[in-house]
This record gives sequence, structure tokens and C-alpha cells, in this order.
Amino acid sequence: MSTGAATLDRARPPRSSASIPPLTARAESPCRESTRPVNHRRLAVAALGISVLVRLLWVLLLPNGMNFVDLHVYVDGSANFGSGTLYDYTDSSKTPDFPLPFTYPPFAALVFYPLHFLPFGVIAIGWLLATVAALFGVVWLSFEMLVGSEAMRESSWRTAAVAWTAIGLWLEPVRTTLDYGQVNVFLVLLAMLAVRSTRSWVSGLLVGAAAGVKLIPAVTGLYFLARRRWAAAVYSALAFAGTIVLTYAISPDETNKYFRELLGDARRIGPVGSATNQSLRGALSRLVGHDVVSGPLWLAAVLVTAVLAFFAWRALASDDRLGTLLIVQLFGLMVSPISWSHHWIWLIPVILWLLYGPLREAAGARVLAGFWLTVTVIGVPWVLGFFQHSIWTISRPGILSWLGAVDVIGVLALFVWIIRAGRLSSAPLADRSREPVPHPAG
Repeated sequence: MSTGAATLDRARPPRSSASIPPLTARAESPCRESTRPVNHRRLAVAALGISVLVRLLWVLLLPNGMNFVDLHVYVDGSANFGSGTLYDYTDSSKTPDFPLPFTYPPFAALVFYPLHFLPFGVIAIGWLLATVAALFGVVWLSFEMLVGSEAMRESSWRTAAVAWTAIGLWLEPVRTTLDYGQVNVFLVLLAMLAVRSTRSWVSGLLVGAAAGVKLIPAVTGLYFLARRRWAAAVYSALAFAGTIVLTYAISPDETNKYFRELLGDARRIGPVGSATNQSLRGALSRLVGHDVVSGPLWLAAVLVTAVLAFFAWRALASDDRLGTLLIVQLFGLMVSPISWSHHWIWLIPVILWLLYGPLREAAGARVLAGFWLTVTVIGVPWVLGFFQHSIWTISRPGILSWLGAVDVIGVLALFVWIIRAGRLSSAPLADRSREPVPHPAG
């Protein structure tokens, strides 16, 4: 892999109006009939505006629109920070079958603490709008990593970013994130900003802070190792350690309790066997009918996943930063004990990478993109939730078990496809990124 934090702009293909026509371009008819070109930007902005408006009306007008169960935990739970009772807090007002505890590192409570001084309705609306803005940032940075920052000045790519943000709002990971008031889109954005930055200390600070809120973003350190950004990896570890030191100075008992007693206790986070847990542990547990914990079956599955992820990374072009980041993040989601369906925000950049990335012309790229679009539009884990007797019951009919492994199977298939596509491509790996980038409207 290439060294340092070299930007994709240097390897980006020369761009011209011939290779990427503007969205509004139209071929003239032989009779030169006057036709008004479609304004794709206005359509994209209108689609995004309508999507946000529908979400706001959903929250404001429907009886259960303001549930935001996880946001309640963030806000109300963090209000106990420093009292010694942070990890005794539970909220069962919306989930009587599973009282929700505060399961996050103490640094998360410190970050969310100021919110409890505001009316919850104000927080909820602000959280929704901020999530939409963060999603736009994720889509924008995905495109930027594919075509370069200079290309993002063009109207066509800006319009594509708006359009895909509108689409992303209706995909299950974002839908459920908005329903629950989750923090995942912000964490994905922080990871992408960290990758984008060429300053190692900034990259490390962003990843360390994100890991301080939720542990899973710490896997981004593997990206820095893969890109040989050693300093960024070190700064990430130091920044995360800094979050621990900070909270220990403020509330040593709660910090000790989390890192010495609660860390790694998946039962506290939620029911491992629920259909919405799309991790290796969740999928395997549903297939065999009991919690596999971290036993031999889980270890073997992690080893297979790690090997596939490694060879998929090796098959990528050396300047494919987004591809490398996605492999790392998908690996993290697979090996985490709990990866709820709303954790899978990374599937949106995956779809963009398959449609616009260096391997977009490889056989099967659009099939895989269509698979992920179908799974996330339908919300397969969410649908399966209606068929499970209880969120705590692991044993279930075989067909539901296999369907419940849809994300896990999809990731393994993606890794295998990348390995095959990388090896079978007729162009040298280092040259694939110099193919003309496709029109953003497809």
C-alpha cells in the first residue's frame, strides 16, 4: 500500500467535459426542437427537502414520533455522570421488555451531559437535522475520496451528493438511526474526516474522540496501519487514552466500573440473538440456536473473515482509500459482539464505491450494489424482527436464521468478489483508478 496520507487527487484521472458531461446536458434532436432540460439539481434538492419534511412531520404529528429511545438514554443517562450512578441508570419507558441502560464509555456521558439542560423536543429536532447534515457529509466525503476534491466543485457531483443523501435517508441504517436518535452517522463522519485529514494529530484526535463515545470507531486505527500512517495510529491510541484519563479525573469510580467490569459484557448491550444484531456472533448464534459467545465457532469465523478482509485489501488499487476504509469498517462490524442494523451506516459508502469506484466495471459490481440497496430499502433485519417470538429467544426456524445473516453473508460475498475482481481485471491494479469516472447520474 502507498505510504503517508497522499491524497487521491494526484492519482485521479484527468477530467474533461467529454468524460463527464454535466447533468443537464442533452443531445440536440435532428429537428432542433426546443426542449427544456431537466434541472437535476432542483430535483435532488426537492427530493432531499421533501424527505426531511416527511421526517419532521413524522416526529411532530405521530403519537410515537418522538420516541427517540436511544437519544433519551444519551440525554437522561448522561445527567447522572459524576454521581456514581451512571451505570445503574435504565430507561424502560419505551422498551418495557428491555430496560435500556447507559452502555457507553464515560466520555460519552461527558459529551452528552450539557444536553440534559435543554427541552427534549428541541434536542430531538436538532438531532434529526444534524443527522441529515452529517449524512450529507458522509456522502460528500465518499464522492470526494472517489473523484477528488477538485471534481466536487462541479455541479454534477454536488447534485449527486444531494440526491444520494435523499436516498440514504430511506435506507434502513439511517431510518432506524433517526427513529432511535442514534449517534452512528456522526461517528462515521468523524472517521471519514480523520481519513481525509493529512495531519496525523488531527486524524488521531478525531478517531480517539469517536472511540471515546463508542468503542467501535477504534477499528479505524487499522486503516492507518494499512496506509502506513503510523503517527496517526499512535495519535489515535493516545487520544482515546486521553478520554479515559479525563473521565477518570472527573469520576474515577464510574470510569473504573466501565473499563474493569462492564467492558465486553454484550448481555448488557442487548439480546445477542435478536434479528437486528447483524454481527458474526449474532448470525452464528441464530444459526446454531444458542449464544456462541467467543468460543471456537466464533473464533474460526473471525479468522476466516480476517483472511478474506486481508486479501480483499491486497486486491485493491494502492490509492483506493475509500475501499480500504470500507474493508476495515465492515470487518469491525462483523467482529463486534453487537452490530445493530443502525450501526451499518457504512453500507451507504459501500453502495457508492460499488457504483462509482475503481472496480465499478467489474462483473458483479452493480449486482452487489443492487443487493445492498434492496436489503437496506426493505430493511430485512427490521422485517425479521416481527417474526421472532422474543428479542431474547435465539432458536428460530432455519429460513429466518439464514435471512437473519443477510448482512454477514453480504460482507463475506463482497470480500470474495473484491479478491476475484482485483485479480481478474485486465488493467494493472495501479492503473484502474485512471479509468474515466462515471457520470454521477448513472
